[in-house]
Amino acid sequence: MPINYKKYFIRKLPFEQRKEIIEEIAESSSPGFDFFLFVILSTSIATMGLITNSPAVIIGAMLVAPLMSPIIGIGLASIIGEDHLLRSGLSALLRGAILAVTLAALLTLVNSYLPFVTFQELTAEVVSRSHPSPLDLVVALAGGLAAAYSLTEPKLSAALPGVAIATAILPPLCAIGVGIALQRWDVAGGATLLFITNAITIAFASALVFFLRGFNPYKPGGNRGLPPSLKLSLVLIFLLLIPLSYYSVQFVRQANADRTINSVVQKIVKDLAHADLVELQINRLEKTLNLELTIRTNKLLRYEQVVALQAKIVEELAEPVSIRVHQYFAEQLDPLIPPTPTFTATVTNTVTPGPSPTATFTATFTATASATPSQTPSPTMTVTSTSTPALARAYLASFPLMRIYQYPGGPVIGLLSQNQVITVLPGERVFADLIWVQIIDQDNRNGWVPKIYINIFTATPEPLETMISVVP
Repeated sequence: MPINYKKYFIRKLPFEQRKEIIEEIAESSSPGFDFFLFVILSTSIATMGLITNSPAVIIGAMLVAPLMSPIIGIGLASIIGEDHLLRSGLSALLRGAILAVTLAALLTLVNSYLPFVTFQELTAEVVSRSHPSPLDLVVALAGGLAAAYSLTEPKLSAALPGVAIATAILPPLCAIGVGIALQRWDVAGGATLLFITNAITIAFASALVFFLRGFNPYKPGGNRGLPPSLKLSLVLIFLLLIPLSYYSVQFVRQANADRTINSVVQKIVKDLAHADLVELQINRLEKTLNLELTIRTNKLLRYEQVVALQAKIVEELAEPVSIRVHQYFAEQLDPLIPPTPTFTATVTNTVTPGPSPTATFTATFTATASATPSQTPSPTMTVTSTSTPALARAYLASFPLMRIYQYPGGPVIGLLSQNQVITVLPGERVFADLIWVQIIDQDNRNGWVPKIYINIFTATPEPLETMISVVP
């Protein structure tokens, strides 16, 4: 006896159950106060997760975001021919998307003026949402099918949170706001394509599920063909494959080129400079490849060595290259291998014994000149000014902690608390329109902080008196 698979996988719902599902989706797709409140909250969470590169925070935002309901409502309205539900779903989706993008851009701008998050380079979470691929379309299709099917089966409602995480409607909108705030139009464009792909694919998948479960604008039992809305959605999905495939090819080419550049630079740094490549930042300008190298070495490079390094990289890559090298001095010590003693030549006074003198008395009368008094120079007092470190307190008006950087704009090596006493060393630097000073905290960590966040409370050190004796 053959098994009827259609009976299990395409089981039409009773009319009353379909009516209840339509009412539930219509209510959740209406843009009310609760909808916009959760858009604001979820956008704030997702934006903070993107700029701090925290996947856990972004997952939390996906669970709170209410944008999936309007998309599923659009898919249902396109099947049953309900104009009011279609207008309500489109209104909620568009207004929610505009609110999310605007709020994400504002939050990014505010954080760009604070010293807690640096935007020298985009985080991996933002970059991953600016390069959509056909794989994202497959994920959205599977997520839309799962979401719509879970709504038609009440016992499967527990799967909806996982579906919300998989489809990821909100993070692309937040990535658009981040790209606009930082004027990274490539990021904003890629994230926009990802959002449109997810929205259209989820709407198509949900419409397909509702069609197979018996939702239609006709009377129960009537003959019907494939709705025009499904045909239109399918055409749009195939059209989306064109830019998605283009983005994928470009991304793969760039990734392969970056991998080649990284391997070439790493080998050259190892062979010529006898150093280790810690980090490589690649910036493609119009006619020049700009490389920023961070190396770890036990002997700092000289200018001539950096020039030779650049020439070798240009020769290997066969294109114009400009480089900037950041050096970290590091000495390797092995507890199993004691250091080799270094002998230093020193001058030693050695007394050599000789014959002892013998005293003899000889009577000799010699005229002797009288002693003439002479003036002997007296010691003079010379005042020498010596710069010494000053004490200061960390001043933080709004936030409890401030970061200590290894160098201005560099990696973070520690934190300062409010009113913590620190030592300010002589010398200042200017970076990112801020004056930076070198400090030593209470844990003897030597680093740099912006000068505007500390309060130097000691007076200028008094000159040190040095005694200098003048010998004629």
